[in-house]
Amino acid sequence: MTGAALLAACAILSGAPAHAQSAPVELCTIEESGLSELSGLASDGDNWYAVNDSGSRARAFVLDPRTCEVRSQRTGDSDPYDVEDLALAPDGALWLADTGDNRHKRENVALHVLDRNGGSALYRMSYPDSPHDAEALLLDRAGVPHIVTKEPLGWAGVYRPAELLDAGRVVPMERVGSVSLRATKTPGGPLDGSMGSVLVTGGSVSADGTLVALRTYNEAYVYRSPNGDVLEALKGEPVRIPLPDEEQGEAIAWQPDGSLLSGSEGGEAVRRVAGADGDPSAETATDQPAPSGGDGDQAQPATEEGGMSTGRALLFAGVIAALLVYLVSWRRKRS
Repeated sequence: MTGAALLAACAILSGAPAHAQSAPVELCTIEESGLSELSGLASDGDNWYAVNDSGSRARAFVLDPRTCEVRSQRTGDSDPYDVEDLALAPDGALWLADTGDNRHKRENVALHVLDRNGGSALYRMSYPDSPHDAEALLLDRAGVPHIVTKEPLGWAGVYRPAELLDAGRVVPMERVGSVSLRATKTPGGPLDGSMGSVLVTGGSVSADGTLVALRTYNEAYVYRSPNGDVLEALKGEPVRIPLPDEEQGEAIAWQPDGSLLSGSEGGEAVRRVAGADGDPSAETATDQPAPSGGDGDQAQPATEEGGMSTGRALLFAGVIAALLVYLVSWRRKRS
């Protein structure tokens, strides 16, 4: 490849800045001290359910959606290591994803299931390859949990149990897919630059199983799953919904009306994105979004203009490396 060709390839791959619209609206602020590190949300329309990412007991809070006040708690006897997400099962059970592993050293991860009657169960699982840090749990309508890992290059792995969960032993997982996210310039999050926009920090599946949402520190991605197949949904092109200016956004949850809830650590307000399912009629008169530079609060499809996927980024890096090698070789030949 000539130097001119390499430079042309670089220009093609670099793309243009992202542009997408969203209008998250503040609802109420969770003042419960036990939720200062909010990491997971779920909603059945009448209640919100929330978890903290620290603590010495499996515990979920039941909140009033109008005020964010705590109505009750559900607890289990187990002592979690690092709960990072929450899912609401069709039977009303709460699944807590004890999958955090910042140092990548855990031999296994766990799911804590808290049922409506006060019972609880603990299921341990192991990765087939190596330890991973993971903050997103996707529970499909058949009750199968999918763990999505948190990867700095944006190439998140999707894992699920390879066998039926068994409280009496560690069940192996299998890698069944991956998700590639593009870096964006949406502001917010604890990290400088665009890295925070590719780190998966939460997930949610709608009650009917037809919508899947993944979030990063400053974006939400909505995937459609008409047949309730989570893996098939994640193969499609998502709709990107910016969630700007959250201190450490880790919680995301579908509501029955097709809106999305977004929550952050640091005692910030829970926010709502109306019509996240693509149905504009979901927006109510009480919502007064303030869109910036657009004509509505509907999310726009993620496009190549939004930045580069991990694969394209790696290819871009390879082209740059090849260009440097070429230039060095050319200079040596000239000297």
